[in-house]
Amino acid sequence: MNAITSIVMSVTATRHARTAVTLASGLVLAGCAVGPDYRQPEMAVPDKWASVGAMTPASRPELAQWWTRLNDPLLDALIDEAVAGNLDVATARAKVREARALYRQAAGTAWPSLRASVSGTRSGGPGRMSPGASSTTSSTTNINSGTGNAGDLFQAGFDASWELDLFGANRRAQEAAKYGVDAAQWGLSAALLTLIGDVTSSYVQARGYQARLALARDTAASQEETARITRLKFEAGASSGLDAANAAGQAQSTRAAIPAFEAAYAQTVHGLSVLTGQPPEALLDRMEQPEPLPTPTLPVSLGVPADVLLARPDVRLAERRYAQSTAKVGQAEAARYPSVSLTGSLITSATRPGDLGQRSSIGWAFGPSLTVPLFNGGRLKAGVEVAQAERDQSFIAWRAAVLNALKDVEGASVALYQENERIAALRASAASYRTAADLARLLYRAGSTSFLDVLTAERSLYLAEDALIQSRVLFTTHYVALNKALGGGWKGHIDTSTPEVVDAHTGPHLDTTRD
Repeated sequence: MNAITSIVMSVTATRHARTAVTLASGLVLAGCAVGPDYRQPEMAVPDKWASVGAMTPASRPELAQWWTRLNDPLLDALIDEAVAGNLDVATARAKVREARALYRQAAGTAWPSLRASVSGTRSGGPGRMSPGASSTTSSTTNINSGTGNAGDLFQAGFDASWELDLFGANRRAQEAAKYGVDAAQWGLSAALLTLIGDVTSSYVQARGYQARLALARDTAASQEETARITRLKFEAGASSGLDAANAAGQAQSTRAAIPAFEAAYAQTVHGLSVLTGQPPEALLDRMEQPEPLPTPTLPVSLGVPADVLLARPDVRLAERRYAQSTAKVGQAEAARYPSVSLTGSLITSATRPGDLGQRSSIGWAFGPSLTVPLFNGGRLKAGVEVAQAERDQSFIAWRAAVLNALKDVEGASVALYQENERIAALRASAASYRTAADLARLLYRAGSTSFLDVLTAERSLYLAEDALIQSRVLFTTHYVALNKALGGGWKGHIDTSTPEVVDAHTGPHLDTTRD
């Protein structure tokens, strides 16, 4: 076939293709979507918090970088390290990349797919097709130089297909994937919120154990000095053996608590190190120097309950999953409707590679394809019911997230202010017991009271001071919980585009993994 004929046939095929594309565009524009359209869920929430009082302003809370108000530079540095190195956050970042890739996959279904192919074959023998013969496996004519002789056939062509998506199955899938990206991003925010709260709580607990260790060591040393004096008095005949034994026993009882505190401190620091993405022993040297226990200042603004629905990542995550499951209902419903696709192909054949563009035979085909689900044993209808049930579960999960958010704020705020009152009482109790212990020692040395009064006063003082430290730890822990409940978290930039594993030499190469 000469070049002019090839050009004419190519132009004819191009015209038909343009007509088909115009028709397809009109069908797509006239397409519809089935299934429910997503609507933002609503839920009645209180106008104000039940725990709001004179010490709890209702102004909008300051959630950005809330941990910096504890005024601890090392804590700030550890949180920065944790955000950069925590493995749960790294997993959440990977999920964001995965969701974005899935969205691009879903968006790709809206476009036609085009494939190119090139082939060359050599055949011979009496069974070889003669010029003009029809092939049952190819839409082209086999060209050869003579019956019974070997001949060559070279082909090049394009195949294209395009699903028109008349009932919105692909658009619903793309919509669900877009909601999935939003959900993954809120999942990352939720991971950061949890991480920052855990790092701060672990840091406060570690400082609390250090304070309790220091108290136990100081108290044990003081009690051992008392036991030494009592033993000297006993040896001098000025005291009974019972007093000496009680003094020594109390000192050893206090010292026995030290190993437990040391173990708890080490375990807490080990956990803190892992939260920052480091080996368990990484922070032992940096935490070795005792620092004052971080203590927040009151009051803490709570805002209104509706603010929490916008700030809490877990609530936003649950809402996006509900939106995603709603879109999947439409996707399952669209599978019950007919689907229309446009397919086309253009193939040129010649006996020599150089003739493919000039002296070659050109064949083309174009046409629509209609697929109608007639009978499937109820599988498609059941698929819609499955999607609807999953949508219901997502809606219930969103409602549960809202209720839990409200409960968390109410509980943490009450606990914070009640613990503040408890601290005041424990501080007064410790001061009174300190005075009592000093008086008991003076009276005992003057012989005006028994040694039992000294033991009782020292034991009560130690327990009161230890309880005060634990209460201060709880107070800061409740402050952390309240900020978490309000939705306070990381507000800085998080890189979600860089993968954790960077592959090299991914192109064609020798397989070196075989034995």
